[in-house]
Amino acid sequence: MPETISVGRYLFERLHQAPIGLNSIFGVPGDFNLTLLDKIDEVDGLQWRGNANELNAAYAADGYSRIKSAMGDGSGGLAALVTTFGVGELSALNGVAGAYAEHVGLVHIVGIPSIASQQKQLLLHHTLGNGNFDVFRHMSAHITQTTGILHDESQATAEIDRCIREAYVNQRPTYLAFPTNMVDVQIPIESLDKPLDLSLPKNDEGSEAEVIERVLDMISNAKDPVILVDACAARHDCTREAKQLIELTKFKFALTPMAKGSRHIHEDDDRFVGTYVGTLSYPQTKEAVESSDLVLSLGAMLSDFNTGSFSYSYQTSNVVEFHSDYTKIKKAQYPNVRMKEVLNKILKSSQLKEAIKNYKPAEIKKDPFPKEDVEPASKLTQHYLWSALSTWLRDGDTIITETGTSSFGIIQTKFPRNAVGISQVLWGSIGYSVGAACGAVMAAEEFDPKNRVILFVGDGSLQLTVQELSSMIRYKNKPYIFILNNSGYTIEKLIHGETAEYNNIQPWKHQKLLETFGGEDIENVRINTIKDLNNIFSSPEFAKNDKIRVIELMLDVMDSPENLVQQAELSAKTNSG
Repeated sequence: MPETISVGRYLFERLHQAPIGLNSIFGVPGDFNLTLLDKIDEVDGLQWRGNANELNAAYAADGYSRIKSAMGDGSGGLAALVTTFGVGELSALNGVAGAYAEHVGLVHIVGIPSIASQQKQLLLHHTLGNGNFDVFRHMSAHITQTTGILHDESQATAEIDRCIREAYVNQRPTYLAFPTNMVDVQIPIESLDKPLDLSLPKNDEGSEAEVIERVLDMISNAKDPVILVDACAARHDCTREAKQLIELTKFKFALTPMAKGSRHIHEDDDRFVGTYVGTLSYPQTKEAVESSDLVLSLGAMLSDFNTGSFSYSYQTSNVVEFHSDYTKIKKAQYPNVRMKEVLNKILKSSQLKEAIKNYKPAEIKKDPFPKEDVEPASKLTQHYLWSALSTWLRDGDTIITETGTSSFGIIQTKFPRNAVGISQVLWGSIGYSVGAACGAVMAAEEFDPKNRVILFVGDGSLQLTVQELSSMIRYKNKPYIFILNNSGYTIEKLIHGETAEYNNIQPWKHQKLLETFGGEDIENVRINTIKDLNNIFSSPEFAKNDKIRVIELMLDVMDSPENLVQQAELSAKTNSG
Protein backbone atom coordinates (compact mmCIF):
# COMPACT_ATOMS: atom_id res chain seq x y z
CA MET A 1 0.00 0.00 0.00
CA PRO A 2 1.34 3.48 -0.82
CA GLU A 3 2.07 5.87 2.01
CA THR A 4 -0.88 8.19 2.54
CA ILE A 5 -1.63 11.64 3.81
CA SER A 6 -4.87 13.20 5.05
CA VAL A 7 -6.67 15.68 2.82
CA GLY A 8 -6.43 18.21 5.65
CA ARG A 9 -2.68 17.90 5.83
CA TYR A 10 -2.43 18.00 2.03
CA LEU A 11 -4.03 21.46 2.04
CA PHE A 12 -1.50 22.90 4.47
CA GLU A 13 1.47 21.13 2.88
CA ARG A 14 0.46 22.69 -0.44
CA LEU A 15 0.26 26.15 1.10
CA HIS A 16 3.67 25.70 2.75
CA GLN A 17 5.37 24.30 -0.37
CA ALA A 18 7.46 26.54 -2.60
CA PRO A 19 6.75 28.74 -4.41
CA ILE A 20 3.73 29.61 -2.21
CA GLY A 21 5.81 29.19 0.93
CA LEU A 22 3.39 30.21 3.67
CA ASN A 23 4.73 29.97 7.21
CA SER A 24 1.68 31.40 9.00
CA ILE A 25 -2.03 30.58 8.88
CA PHE A 26 -4.50 33.14 10.26
CA GLY A 27 -7.97 32.70 11.63
CA VAL A 28 -10.19 31.83 14.59
CA PRO A 29 -11.02 28.30 15.82
CA GLY A 30 -14.58 27.00 15.72
CA ASP A 31 -16.08 23.55 16.14
CA PHE A 32 -16.38 22.95 12.40
CA ASN A 33 -12.67 23.63 11.76
CA LEU A 34 -10.96 22.25 14.87
CA THR A 35 -9.84 18.91 13.42
CA LEU A 36 -8.62 20.74 10.34
CA LEU A 37 -6.50 23.08 12.46
CA ASP A 38 -4.83 20.02 14.03
CA LYS A 39 -3.22 19.34 10.65
CA ILE A 40 -1.23 22.60 10.75
CA ASP A 41 1.02 21.14 13.45
CA GLU A 42 1.84 18.20 11.16
CA VAL A 43 3.57 20.52 8.67
CA ASP A 44 7.15 21.40 9.60
CA GLY A 45 7.70 25.15 9.58
CA LEU A 46 4.01 26.09 9.44
CA GLN A 47 2.38 27.86 12.38
CA TRP A 48 -1.11 28.74 13.47
CA ARG A 49 -1.49 32.46 14.13
CA GLY A 50 -4.81 32.79 15.92
CA ASN A 51 -6.50 36.19 15.86
CA ALA A 52 -8.87 37.94 18.22
CA ASN A 53 -11.75 37.79 15.73
CA GLU A 54 -12.40 36.81 12.14
CA LEU A 55 -12.48 40.35 10.74
CA ASN A 56 -9.03 41.03 12.14
CA ALA A 57 -7.86 37.66 10.82
CA ALA A 58 -8.93 38.65 7.30
CA TYR A 59 -7.09 41.96 7.64
CA ALA A 60 -4.02 40.11 8.94
CA ALA A 61 -4.08 37.71 5.99
CA ASP A 62 -4.32 40.72 3.67
CA GLY A 63 -1.27 42.38 5.24
CA TYR A 64 0.70 39.11 5.25
CA SER A 65 -0.02 38.51 1.58
CA ARG A 66 1.10 42.02 0.59
CA ILE A 67 4.43 41.60 2.37
CA LYS A 68 5.02 38.11 0.96
CA SER A 69 4.49 39.59 -2.49
CA ALA A 70 6.64 42.68 -1.93
CA MET A 71 9.58 41.03 -0.18
CA GLY A 72 9.57 37.73 -2.04
CA ASP A 73 11.72 36.60 -4.92
CA GLY A 74 9.24 37.56 -7.58
CA SER A 75 7.00 34.57 -7.05
CA GLY A 76 4.02 36.62 -5.90
CA GLY A 77 2.10 36.71 -2.66
CA LEU A 78 -0.58 34.65 -0.94
CA ALA A 79 -2.05 34.15 2.52
CA ALA A 80 -4.49 31.73 4.12
CA LEU A 81 -7.37 32.40 6.47
CA VAL A 82 -9.36 29.70 8.34
CA THR A 83 -12.80 30.38 9.83
CA THR A 84 -15.76 28.30 10.87
CA PHE A 85 -19.08 27.91 9.10
CA GLY A 86 -21.62 30.75 9.14
CA VAL A 87 -20.85 32.93 12.13
CA GLY A 88 -17.11 32.85 11.57
CA GLU A 89 -16.94 33.23 7.82
CA LEU A 90 -19.47 36.05 7.74
CA SER A 91 -17.46 38.00 10.30
CA ALA A 92 -14.47 37.82 7.94
CA LEU A 93 -16.24 38.96 4.79
CA ASN A 94 -15.54 42.70 5.11
CA GLY A 95 -11.83 41.92 5.14
CA VAL A 96 -12.18 39.44 2.28
CA ALA A 97 -14.08 42.01 0.22
CA GLY A 98 -11.28 44.51 0.79
CA ALA A 99 -8.73 41.99 -0.46
CA TYR A 100 -10.89 41.40 -3.54
CA ALA A 101 -11.22 45.12 -4.27
CA GLU A 102 -7.50 45.77 -3.84
CA HIS A 103 -6.17 42.67 -5.64
CA VAL A 104 -4.71 40.77 -2.68
CA GLY A 105 -4.30 37.00 -2.98
CA LEU A 106 -5.62 34.87 -0.14
CA VAL A 107 -7.41 31.55 0.33
CA HIS A 108 -10.39 31.66 2.71
CA ILE A 109 -10.78 28.15 4.12
CA VAL A 110 -14.08 27.49 5.88
CA GLY A 111 -14.72 24.46 8.05
CA ILE A 112 -18.29 23.34 7.31
CA PRO A 113 -20.60 20.56 8.60
CA SER A 114 -20.12 17.04 7.28
CA ILE A 115 -21.66 16.08 3.98
CA ALA A 116 -23.97 13.60 5.75
CA SER A 117 -25.28 16.35 8.04
CA GLN A 118 -25.94 18.54 5.05
CA GLN A 119 -27.72 15.80 3.14
CA LYS A 120 -29.99 15.16 6.15
CA GLN A 121 -30.59 18.93 6.44
CA LEU A 122 -30.00 18.74 10.18
CA LEU A 123 -30.96 21.82 12.17
CA LEU A 124 -27.38 22.56 13.21
CA HIS A 125 -26.05 25.59 15.10
CA HIS A 126 -24.48 28.35 12.98
CA THR A 127 -27.11 27.73 10.29
CA LEU A 128 -30.11 29.88 9.35
CA GLY A 129 -32.38 27.08 10.47
CA ASN A 130 -33.71 26.41 6.98
CA GLY A 131 -31.52 23.49 5.88
CA ASN A 132 -29.60 25.61 3.37
CA PHE A 133 -25.90 24.91 3.79
CA ASP A 134 -24.82 26.68 0.60
CA VAL A 135 -26.11 30.16 1.36
CA PHE A 136 -22.87 31.49 2.88
CA ARG A 137 -20.72 30.13 0.06
CA HIS A 138 -23.04 31.87 -2.39
CA MET A 139 -22.56 35.13 -0.47
CA SER A 140 -18.80 34.78 -0.79
CA ALA A 141 -19.05 34.06 -4.51
CA HIS A 142 -19.59 37.78 -5.17
CA ILE A 143 -16.32 38.82 -3.53
CA THR A 144 -14.00 35.97 -4.50
CA GLN A 145 -12.35 34.82 -7.70
CA THR A 146 -13.82 31.36 -7.29
CA THR A 147 -15.43 29.12 -4.68
CA GLY A 148 -14.85 25.42 -4.15
CA ILE A 149 -16.14 22.64 -1.91
CA LEU A 150 -14.58 19.27 -1.09
CA HIS A 151 -17.16 16.53 -1.45
CA ASP A 152 -15.36 13.81 -3.43
CA GLU A 153 -12.02 12.40 -2.27
CA SER A 154 -11.03 11.59 -5.85
CA GLN A 155 -11.28 15.30 -6.74
CA ALA A 156 -10.09 16.77 -3.43
CA THR A 157 -6.49 17.51 -4.40
CA ALA A 158 -7.51 19.00 -7.74
CA GLU A 159 -10.06 21.27 -6.04
CA ILE A 160 -7.55 22.43 -3.43
CA ASP A 161 -4.95 23.12 -6.12
CA ARG A 162 -7.49 25.00 -8.23
CA CYS A 163 -8.47 27.33 -5.39
CA ILE A 164 -4.83 28.04 -4.54
CA ARG A 165 -3.95 28.67 -8.18
CA GLU A 166 -6.88 31.00 -8.81
CA ALA A 167 -6.01 33.09 -5.75
CA TYR A 168 -2.35 33.29 -6.70
CA VAL A 169 -2.64 33.95 -10.42
CA ASN A 170 -5.41 36.52 -10.12
CA GLN A 171 -4.32 38.02 -6.79
CA ARG A 172 -7.83 37.82 -5.46
CA PRO A 173 -9.41 35.84 -2.61
CA THR A 174 -10.81 32.37 -3.20
CA TYR A 175 -13.18 30.36 -0.99
CA LEU A 176 -12.69 26.71 -0.07
CA ALA A 177 -15.39 24.89 1.92
CA PHE A 178 -13.89 21.98 3.89
CA PRO A 179 -16.45 19.49 5.33
CA THR A 180 -15.49 17.99 8.68
CA ASN A 181 -15.73 14.43 7.33
CA MET A 182 -13.15 15.16 4.62
CA VAL A 183 -10.35 16.24 6.97
CA ASP A 184 -8.97 12.77 7.70
CA VAL A 185 -9.72 11.11 4.36
CA GLN A 186 -6.48 9.47 3.20
CA ILE A 187 -4.92 10.08 -0.21
CA PRO A 188 -1.54 8.99 -1.66
CA ILE A 189 1.28 11.17 -0.31
CA GLU A 190 2.76 11.23 -3.79
CA SER A 191 0.00 13.69 -4.66
CA LEU A 192 2.31 16.34 -3.23
CA ASP A 193 4.99 15.55 -5.80
CA LYS A 194 3.09 17.14 -8.64
CA PRO A 195 4.10 20.83 -8.77
CA LEU A 196 1.38 23.43 -8.53
CA ASP A 197 0.76 25.10 -11.87
CA LEU A 198 1.04 28.79 -11.03
CA SER A 199 1.87 30.07 -14.49
CA LEU A 200 -0.09 32.99 -15.88
CA PRO A 201 -2.44 32.28 -18.80
CA LYS A 202 -0.75 33.02 -22.11
CA ASN A 203 -1.64 36.24 -23.85
CA ASP A 204 -3.56 36.16 -27.09
CA GLU A 205 -0.69 36.20 -29.59
CA GLY A 206 -2.33 38.31 -32.25
CA SER A 207 -3.61 40.93 -29.83
CA GLU A 208 -0.31 41.01 -27.97
CA ALA A 209 1.67 41.55 -31.18
CA GLU A 210 -0.59 44.47 -32.10
CA VAL A 211 -0.23 45.98 -28.62
CA ILE A 212 3.57 45.76 -28.76
CA GLU A 213 3.67 47.31 -32.22
CA ARG A 214 1.39 50.18 -31.23
CA VAL A 215 3.20 50.86 -27.95
CA LEU A 216 6.62 50.91 -29.57
CA ASP A 217 5.31 53.23 -32.29
CA MET A 218 3.87 55.60 -29.67
CA ILE A 219 7.16 55.57 -27.75
CA SER A 220 9.16 56.37 -30.89
CA ASN A 221 6.96 59.40 -31.59
CA ALA A 222 6.90 60.71 -28.03
CA LYS A 223 9.08 63.61 -26.92
CA ASP A 224 8.04 63.84 -23.29
CA PRO A 225 6.60 60.53 -22.04
CA VAL A 226 5.84 59.60 -18.42
CA ILE A 227 5.51 56.23 -16.67
CA LEU A 228 2.78 56.21 -14.02
CA VAL A 229 3.14 53.30 -11.60
CA ASP A 230 -0.10 52.36 -9.86
CA ALA A 231 -1.31 49.79 -7.34
CA CYS A 232 -1.76 46.72 -9.51
CA ALA A 233 1.83 46.85 -10.72
CA ALA A 234 2.80 45.87 -7.19
CA ARG A 235 -0.13 43.51 -6.60
CA HIS A 236 0.61 41.54 -9.77
CA ASP A 237 4.38 41.40 -9.34
CA CYS A 238 5.30 43.87 -12.06
CA THR A 239 7.44 46.35 -10.12
CA ARG A 240 10.62 44.73 -11.43
CA GLU A 241 9.39 45.25 -14.98
CA ALA A 242 8.44 48.83 -14.13
CA LYS A 243 11.92 49.44 -12.75
CA GLN A 244 13.55 47.97 -15.87
CA LEU A 245 11.37 50.11 -18.13
CA ILE A 246 12.36 53.24 -16.20
CA GLU A 247 16.06 52.35 -16.31
CA LEU A 248 16.09 51.43 -20.00
CA THR A 249 14.11 54.39 -21.28
CA LYS A 250 15.11 57.08 -18.77
CA PHE A 251 11.50 58.30 -18.92
CA LYS A 252 10.31 60.34 -15.97
CA PHE A 253 7.97 58.47 -13.66
CA ALA A 254 5.45 59.06 -10.88
CA LEU A 255 3.64 56.97 -8.30
CA THR A 256 0.00 57.08 -7.25
CA PRO A 257 -1.03 57.06 -3.56
CA MET A 258 -1.91 53.36 -3.78
CA ALA A 259 1.48 52.56 -5.31
CA LYS A 260 3.57 54.53 -2.82
CA GLY A 261 5.94 52.08 -1.22
CA SER A 262 6.09 49.73 -4.21
CA ARG A 263 9.29 47.82 -3.72
CA HIS A 264 11.93 48.36 -6.47
CA ILE A 265 10.45 51.78 -7.40
CA HIS A 266 12.78 54.26 -5.74
CA GLU A 267 11.77 57.78 -4.79
CA ASP A 268 15.38 58.94 -4.76
CA ASP A 269 15.72 58.18 -8.48
CA ASP A 270 16.65 61.21 -10.58
CA ARG A 271 13.70 60.54 -12.90
CA PHE A 272 11.09 60.43 -10.11
CA VAL A 273 8.70 63.38 -10.27
CA GLY A 274 6.56 62.63 -7.19
CA THR A 275 3.21 61.19 -6.17
CA TYR A 276 0.47 62.06 -8.65
CA VAL A 277 -3.02 62.64 -7.22
CA GLY A 278 -4.59 64.75 -9.94
CA THR A 279 -5.44 68.26 -8.72
CA LEU A 280 -4.20 67.36 -5.23
CA SER A 281 -0.64 66.81 -6.48
CA TYR A 282 2.23 69.13 -5.69
CA PRO A 283 2.59 71.70 -8.54
CA GLN A 284 5.75 70.37 -10.20
CA THR A 285 4.46 66.78 -10.06
CA LYS A 286 1.14 67.81 -11.58
CA GLU A 287 2.86 69.69 -14.38
CA ALA A 288 5.36 66.91 -15.09
CA VAL A 289 2.65 64.27 -15.47
CA GLU A 290 -0.09 66.24 -17.17
CA SER A 291 2.14 67.96 -19.75
CA SER A 292 3.42 64.60 -21.07
CA ASP A 293 2.63 63.60 -24.64
CA LEU A 294 2.53 59.89 -23.75
CA VAL A 295 1.35 58.23 -20.52
CA LEU A 296 2.36 54.62 -19.85
CA SER A 297 0.12 53.62 -16.96
CA LEU A 298 1.12 50.42 -15.18
CA GLY A 299 -1.60 48.76 -13.09
CA ALA A 300 -4.02 51.68 -12.87
CA MET A 301 -6.65 51.66 -10.14
CA LEU A 302 -8.63 54.80 -10.81
CA SER A 303 -10.55 55.21 -7.56
CA ASP A 304 -11.61 58.57 -6.12
CA PHE A 305 -9.03 58.80 -3.33
CA ASN A 306 -6.30 57.50 -5.65
CA THR A 307 -6.99 60.13 -8.32
CA GLY A 308 -7.98 63.22 -6.32
CA SER A 309 -11.68 62.59 -6.98
CA PHE A 310 -11.10 61.65 -10.62
CA SER A 311 -9.18 64.85 -11.35
CA TYR A 312 -6.57 63.41 -13.71
CA SER A 313 -6.04 65.95 -16.47
CA TYR A 314 -3.68 64.60 -19.10
CA GLN A 315 -3.09 66.93 -22.03
CA THR A 316 -2.86 63.99 -24.41
CA SER A 317 -5.02 61.13 -25.59
CA ASN A 318 -1.90 58.98 -25.95
CA VAL A 319 -2.51 56.84 -22.88
CA VAL A 320 -1.60 53.17 -22.60
CA GLU A 321 -3.04 51.29 -19.62
CA PHE A 322 -1.39 47.98 -18.75
CA HIS A 323 -3.65 45.90 -16.51
CA SER A 324 -3.42 42.46 -14.93
CA ASP A 325 -5.76 40.89 -17.49
CA TYR A 326 -6.10 43.37 -20.37
CA THR A 327 -4.42 46.31 -22.07
CA LYS A 328 -6.04 49.55 -23.18
CA ILE A 329 -4.54 51.90 -25.79
CA LYS A 330 -6.43 55.16 -26.12
CA LYS A 331 -10.00 53.86 -26.42
CA ALA A 332 -9.17 50.40 -27.75
CA GLN A 333 -9.21 47.47 -25.32
CA TYR A 334 -7.26 44.26 -25.78
CA PRO A 335 -8.70 41.50 -23.59
CA ASN A 336 -6.38 38.72 -22.42
CA VAL A 337 -3.23 40.77 -22.95
CA ARG A 338 -1.79 40.65 -19.44
CA MET A 339 0.60 43.28 -18.17
CA LYS A 340 3.35 40.94 -16.92
CA GLU A 341 3.96 39.11 -20.21
CA VAL A 342 3.53 42.05 -22.55
CA LEU A 343 5.88 44.27 -20.53
CA ASN A 344 8.54 41.56 -20.56
CA LYS A 345 8.27 41.24 -24.32
CA ILE A 346 8.51 44.99 -24.80
CA LEU A 347 11.58 45.09 -22.56
CA LYS A 348 13.22 42.27 -24.53
CA SER A 349 12.29 43.69 -27.91
CA SER A 350 15.20 44.86 -30.02
CA GLN A 351 12.89 47.56 -31.34
CA LEU A 352 12.65 49.28 -27.94
CA LYS A 353 16.20 50.58 -28.22
CA GLU A 354 15.38 51.87 -31.70
CA ALA A 355 12.17 53.51 -30.44
CA ILE A 356 13.97 55.54 -27.76
CA LYS A 357 17.14 56.43 -29.70
CA ASN A 358 16.04 60.02 -30.30
CA TYR A 359 14.60 60.57 -26.83
CA LYS A 360 16.42 63.22 -24.84
CA PRO A 361 15.58 63.24 -21.13
CA ALA A 362 14.68 66.73 -20.01
CA GLU A 363 15.66 68.14 -16.65
CA ILE A 364 13.11 67.34 -13.99
CA LYS A 365 11.90 70.11 -11.73
CA LYS A 366 10.99 68.67 -8.38
CA ASP A 367 8.77 70.14 -5.71
CA PRO A 368 10.78 71.36 -2.73
CA PHE A 369 10.83 68.94 0.13
CA PRO A 370 8.14 70.18 2.55
CA LYS A 371 9.68 71.76 5.63
CA GLU A 372 8.37 73.75 8.50
CA ASP A 373 10.45 76.15 10.58
CA VAL A 374 9.02 75.91 14.06
CA GLU A 375 10.15 76.32 17.61
CA PRO A 376 11.03 73.01 19.31
CA ALA A 377 8.53 73.73 22.05
CA SER A 378 5.72 74.15 19.51
CA LYS A 379 2.84 71.69 19.55
CA LEU A 380 3.20 68.77 17.16
CA THR A 381 1.40 69.17 13.83
CA GLN A 382 0.58 66.74 11.04
CA HIS A 383 2.61 68.79 8.58
CA TYR A 384 5.74 68.51 10.70
CA LEU A 385 5.15 64.84 11.51
CA TRP A 386 5.00 63.60 7.92
CA SER A 387 8.02 65.65 6.86
CA ALA A 388 10.14 64.62 9.85
CA LEU A 389 9.22 60.96 9.33
CA SER A 390 11.29 60.97 6.12
CA THR A 391 14.45 61.43 8.18
CA TRP A 392 13.73 58.46 10.46
CA LEU A 393 12.65 55.82 7.97
CA ARG A 394 15.31 53.43 6.69
CA ASP A 395 15.74 50.99 3.81
CA GLY A 396 13.40 48.02 3.94
CA ASP A 397 10.86 49.49 6.39
CA THR A 398 7.19 48.60 6.06
CA ILE A 399 4.91 51.60 6.65
CA ILE A 400 1.21 50.96 7.21
CA THR A 401 -1.24 53.85 7.25
CA GLU A 402 -4.89 53.87 8.21
CA THR A 403 -7.74 55.31 6.17
CA GLY A 404 -7.91 58.89 7.41
CA THR A 405 -5.28 61.53 8.06
CA SER A 406 -2.45 58.97 7.94
CA SER A 407 -3.04 57.69 4.42
CA PHE A 408 -3.10 61.26 3.10
CA GLY A 409 -0.26 62.59 5.24
CA ILE A 410 2.13 59.82 4.18
CA ILE A 411 2.11 61.18 0.61
CA GLN A 412 4.23 64.02 1.98
CA THR A 413 6.85 61.58 3.33
CA LYS A 414 9.84 60.57 1.25
CA PHE A 415 10.31 56.80 1.37
CA PRO A 416 13.76 55.22 1.42
CA ARG A 417 14.76 52.45 -0.97
CA ASN A 418 12.93 49.15 -0.75
CA ALA A 419 10.38 50.51 1.70
CA VAL A 420 6.98 48.86 1.47
CA GLY A 421 3.81 50.90 1.86
CA ILE A 422 0.45 49.44 2.86
CA SER A 423 -2.72 51.54 2.80
CA GLN A 424 -6.22 50.43 1.90
CA VAL A 425 -7.03 53.44 -0.26
CA LEU A 426 -9.82 51.90 -2.39
CA TRP A 427 -11.79 49.76 0.09
CA GLY A 428 -11.01 52.11 2.98
CA SER A 429 -12.32 49.99 5.83
CA ILE A 430 -11.81 51.79 9.12
CA GLY A 431 -9.55 49.79 11.44
CA TYR A 432 -7.98 47.80 8.61
CA SER A 433 -4.45 48.93 9.37
CA VAL A 434 -4.22 47.34 12.83
CA GLY A 435 -5.13 43.86 11.60
CA ALA A 436 -3.00 44.33 8.49
CA ALA A 437 -0.05 45.31 10.68
CA CYS A 438 -0.45 42.05 12.59
CA GLY A 439 -0.09 40.02 9.40
CA ALA A 440 2.55 42.30 7.90
CA VAL A 441 4.85 42.18 10.93
CA MET A 442 4.67 38.39 10.99
CA ALA A 443 5.59 38.19 7.31
CA ALA A 444 8.33 40.84 7.59
CA GLU A 445 9.91 39.18 10.62
CA GLU A 446 9.81 35.82 8.82
CA PHE A 447 12.11 37.34 6.22
CA ASP A 448 14.33 39.06 8.79
CA PRO A 449 13.65 39.79 12.49
CA LYS A 450 15.31 43.18 12.03
CA ASN A 451 12.69 44.32 9.51
CA ARG A 452 10.79 47.24 11.01
CA VAL A 453 7.01 47.48 10.66
CA ILE A 454 5.59 50.91 11.45
CA LEU A 455 1.88 51.52 11.89
CA PHE A 456 0.13 54.90 11.86
CA VAL A 457 -3.47 54.70 13.05
CA GLY A 458 -5.94 57.27 14.35
CA ASP A 459 -7.45 56.98 17.80
CA GLY A 460 -10.88 56.43 16.24
CA SER A 461 -9.85 53.68 13.84
CA LEU A 462 -7.90 51.94 16.59
CA GLN A 463 -11.05 51.35 18.59
CA LEU A 464 -12.47 49.02 15.94
CA THR A 465 -9.61 46.52 15.84
CA VAL A 466 -7.45 47.19 18.90
CA GLN A 467 -7.64 43.53 19.99
CA GLU A 468 -4.96 42.64 17.45
CA LEU A 469 -2.39 44.36 19.63
CA SER A 470 -2.95 41.33 21.85
CA SER A 471 -2.10 38.96 18.99
CA MET A 472 1.13 40.81 18.23
CA ILE A 473 2.10 40.63 21.91
CA ARG A 474 1.19 36.93 21.98
CA TYR A 475 3.49 36.14 19.07
CA LYS A 476 6.26 38.45 20.34
CA ASN A 477 6.21 40.74 17.33
CA LYS A 478 7.88 44.13 17.60
CA PRO A 479 6.03 46.76 15.57
CA TYR A 480 5.98 50.50 16.15
CA ILE A 481 2.39 51.62 16.75
CA PHE A 482 1.97 55.36 16.26
CA ILE A 483 -1.47 56.44 17.49
CA LEU A 484 -2.64 59.80 16.16
CA ASN A 485 -4.74 61.13 19.02
CA ASN A 486 -6.93 63.82 17.51
CA SER A 487 -10.06 63.09 19.55
CA GLY A 488 -12.21 61.20 17.10
CA TYR A 489 -12.90 60.72 13.41
CA THR A 490 -11.16 63.76 11.94
CA ILE A 491 -11.49 62.63 8.32
CA GLU A 492 -15.26 62.35 8.78
CA LYS A 493 -15.37 65.74 10.53
CA LEU A 494 -13.67 67.28 7.52
CA ILE A 495 -16.26 65.79 5.15
CA HIS A 496 -19.33 66.49 7.29
CA GLY A 497 -20.24 67.02 10.92
CA GLU A 498 -17.27 68.81 12.48
CA THR A 499 -19.04 69.15 15.82
CA ALA A 500 -21.47 66.22 15.47
CA GLU A 501 -21.56 63.75 18.33
CA TYR A 502 -21.38 60.78 15.96
CA ASN A 503 -17.83 61.76 14.98
CA ASN A 504 -16.63 61.69 18.58
CA ILE A 505 -15.26 58.74 20.55
CA GLN A 506 -14.62 57.77 24.15
CA PRO A 507 -11.05 58.79 25.01
CA TRP A 508 -8.78 55.88 25.92
CA LYS A 509 -5.65 55.68 28.04
CA HIS A 510 -3.40 54.59 25.17
CA GLN A 511 -0.35 54.38 27.41
CA LYS A 512 -2.01 51.48 29.24
CA LEU A 513 -2.98 49.40 26.19
CA LEU A 514 0.11 47.19 25.91
CA GLU A 515 0.04 46.47 29.64
CA THR A 516 -3.69 45.70 29.49
CA PHE A 517 -3.06 43.10 26.78
CA GLY A 518 -0.34 41.44 28.84
CA GLY A 519 2.70 43.02 27.21
CA GLU A 520 5.98 42.70 29.08
CA ASP A 521 8.84 43.87 26.87
CA ILE A 522 7.12 47.12 25.90
CA GLU A 523 7.65 50.86 25.59
CA ASN A 524 5.11 53.66 25.79
CA VAL A 525 5.84 57.19 24.58
CA ARG A 526 3.65 60.28 24.43
CA ILE A 527 4.58 63.05 21.99
CA ASN A 528 3.24 66.55 22.57
CA THR A 529 5.79 68.84 20.94
CA ILE A 530 8.16 69.10 18.01
CA LYS A 531 11.03 68.54 20.41
CA ASP A 532 9.47 65.31 21.72
CA LEU A 533 9.24 63.94 18.17
CA ASN A 534 12.77 64.99 17.25
CA ASN A 535 14.09 63.30 20.38
CA ILE A 536 12.71 59.86 19.49
CA PHE A 537 13.63 60.16 15.82
CA SER A 538 17.24 60.93 16.78
CA SER A 539 17.49 58.16 19.37
CA PRO A 540 19.60 55.12 18.33
CA GLU A 541 17.76 52.98 20.87
CA PHE A 542 14.35 53.94 19.55
CA ALA A 543 15.47 53.00 16.04
CA LYS A 544 15.93 49.36 17.07
CA ASN A 545 12.83 47.21 16.77
CA ASP A 546 13.66 45.25 19.92
CA LYS A 547 10.28 45.65 21.63
CA ILE A 548 6.67 46.48 20.83
CA ARG A 549 6.03 50.21 21.20
CA VAL A 550 3.03 52.52 21.39
CA ILE A 551 3.82 56.12 20.46
CA GLU A 552 0.90 58.43 21.15
CA LEU A 553 0.96 61.58 19.03
CA MET A 554 -1.12 64.38 20.59
CA LEU A 555 -2.66 66.48 17.80
CA ASP A 556 -5.30 69.17 17.52
CA VAL A 557 -8.72 67.87 16.55
CA MET A 558 -8.92 69.42 13.09
CA ASP A 559 -5.20 69.41 12.29
CA SER A 560 -4.92 67.56 8.98
CA PRO A 561 -2.70 67.17 5.92
CA GLU A 562 -3.51 69.85 3.36
CA ASN A 563 -4.36 67.34 0.63
CA LEU A 564 -6.89 65.64 2.93
CA VAL A 565 -8.67 68.94 3.52
CA GLN A 566 -8.95 69.39 -0.25
CA GLN A 567 -10.03 65.76 -0.77
CA ALA A 568 -12.69 66.10 1.93
CA GLU A 569 -14.13 69.12 0.15
CA LEU A 570 -14.24 67.17 -3.12
CA SER A 571 -15.83 64.16 -1.40
CA ALA A 572 -18.47 66.34 0.22
CA LYS A 573 -19.40 67.73 -3.21
CA THR A 574 -19.55 64.21 -4.67
CA ASN A 575 -21.77 63.02 -1.82
CA SER A 576 -24.21 65.89 -2.31
CA GLY A 577 -24.33 65.57 -6.11
